[in-house]
Amino acid sequence: MPVASSAFRPLTVAPAELFAENLAAHTAQEQYYAGRHRVVAWVRLAAFGASVAAVWLLFARGQLGAAFAVVAVAYVVFLLLVRWHNAVGYQREHYRLLAQLNQDELLRLEGKLTGFDAGLRYLDAQHPYAADLDVFGAHSLYQLLNRTTSRLGHDWLAGWLLAPAPPTVIAQRQQAVAELAPDVAWQQEWQARARHYPKQDADPRTFTEWLRQPDFFRGKGWLKVLLLGLPPVAVGSVALWLLGYSAWPALVAVLVLGGLNAVFGRARAEYFRHSSSMRDALRATRDQLAWFEAQTWTSPRLRELHATVHAGASQQPASALLGQLSRITGLFSARESPLVAIILNNLLLWDLWCMWQLERWKTRLGGQLDAMLEVGAELEALVSLAGFQAANPTYATPELSPTPLEVTATGLGHPLIFARQRITNDFSTQGAGQTGVITGSNMSGKSTFLRTVGLNMVLAQAGAAVCARQLRLAPAQVYTAMRTQDNLAESTSSFYAELKRLRLLLQLTFNNDQLTISSQQSTATHQPATDNEQPTTKPVFYLLDEILKGTNSLDRHRGAQALIRQLHERQASGLVSTHDLELSAMAEELPGAVTNYSFNSTIEGDEIRFDYRLTPGPCREFNASKLMQLMGIEVKW
Repeated sequence: MPVASSAFRPLTVAPAELFAENLAAHTAQEQYYAGRHRVVAWVRLAAFGASVAAVWLLFARGQLGAAFAVVAVAYVVFLLLVRWHNAVGYQREHYRLLAQLNQDELLRLEGKLTGFDAGLRYLDAQHPYAADLDVFGAHSLYQLLNRTTSRLGHDWLAGWLLAPAPPTVIAQRQQAVAELAPDVAWQQEWQARARHYPKQDADPRTFTEWLRQPDFFRGKGWLKVLLLGLPPVAVGSVALWLLGYSAWPALVAVLVLGGLNAVFGRARAEYFRHSSSMRDALRATRDQLAWFEAQTWTSPRLRELHATVHAGASQQPASALLGQLSRITGLFSARESPLVAIILNNLLLWDLWCMWQLERWKTRLGGQLDAMLEVGAELEALVSLAGFQAANPTYATPELSPTPLEVTATGLGHPLIFARQRITNDFSTQGAGQTGVITGSNMSGKSTFLRTVGLNMVLAQAGAAVCARQLRLAPAQVYTAMRTQDNLAESTSSFYAELKRLRLLLQLTFNNDQLTISSQQSTATHQPATDNEQPTTKPVFYLLDEILKGTNSLDRHRGAQALIRQLHERQASGLVSTHDLELSAMAEELPGAVTNYSFNSTIEGDEIRFDYRLTPGPCREFNASKLMQLMGIEVKW
């Protein structure tokens, strides 16, 4: 029984303060309901004890009619007390979950992401940028964003991070997130409702595909007749046997029903397996969609989703239909108790009756289940983006630019750096054929800045807020070459792995100076069907870190120059970091196309100080020799 969320409260306080207040309030409510839960448990025990005593006393006095009446009343009272106990237990668990959600938000604000799902199942080393930009894995963007609970919700959010959306879709998501973000209570109620049901790992697409298979009862009208007729006969025969009549009718009836169960044992097991795997996911989506259906929405995408869950041919909201399905799948759980399963199946053909009810539901619903589950998954992804924006109200909503390959940012920071005083930088580039060459000393921030630009572009093209005061960018395919490693299984050195990576970059930008990329980048993403559009043409924004570092300085310099010249002729722009100060001379060879930037450090005594500021022009001073001295390596000047 879901509880009502607290009233809408705009974010008028700092997120950390709001989450701390919520944590304290929900913990207090959890303790209150825990006390009530214990009281109701004692009431149940007292009612049971009083009923047993009354029945024993009445039997002892020979008042059998009164004793049976007490048994009947006690049974009803006991059921009501169980229902009350469960309702109080739900409230206690719900407030515990709400408290945990706020604790999670506080952990995210502190950068403590270890306990969150890393999404490693989505990590593909061949993806254009995911491995290099920490989109998945330990201390990753996925951990920071993910507030989904279902398998399908995980897939939707991962798909958004792995494939840039078309501009119209980005705009729709931004509008939806802007509507959802201020109401933290609504978001957390949405999340908590699903967390009551932890077994949501099964892929619902497998279930819906299985439901599309031919019905088990097709062509078995005779079995439906037996299903309706045999159980009453079996129950009646057993009742007569208990009253002292012959046991033969009961025995024959049980044997016939047992034979039917044996004949269709494989089908019964298959229905149980599929239904039990989806029970929690169906109940979670039911509760979440009921919460969504009760609201009125103004943003276009949320209104479309709201209309979808109300537009079924059955004229019932999606939550009601999912409620019916979840109850039917729940009936199969009788198999989890062997004794109960034996009694129910050998008297009532319980499994077969559940299978029939499932197929009747499927007939009424048609093909709406996929759409309802997809709506729930998309909303989970949108709530994740909204939760991220609510936790970071100073982050900007990016503006989409019609100027090709524009990236103009002020106050751009790395979203996975959680220092109190995060260093931010301004940066701007636009048009094809532009390369920013970033030189700098060791540990000065070159690689971090490349990831800063890349991660914020990924966020922006997923529809999320970005870690910047302002960001304006044109849709582009991010491509990175930063963490190339050797592969012993393939006898591939790190240098050759980097060359293969750069070759793919050239191939992607070679096709008539255009890059054609499907909205589904990887089979691992399970990109949502609603975002599947025709392949879109996007230029490439590349981020190359210390390119060709596996060879000698002369070859590295020549190769880097050749690569930049080739990219200059393509529909591509980007950033190249290097220790090769000579590469900055390309600004003279390609004026207006190559721009020099640097990160610098200063040496004060035995200390090296970094400012992590992006500075126009090539690096002024390098620190490798000083670092080696500090590590005990004698360097002769």
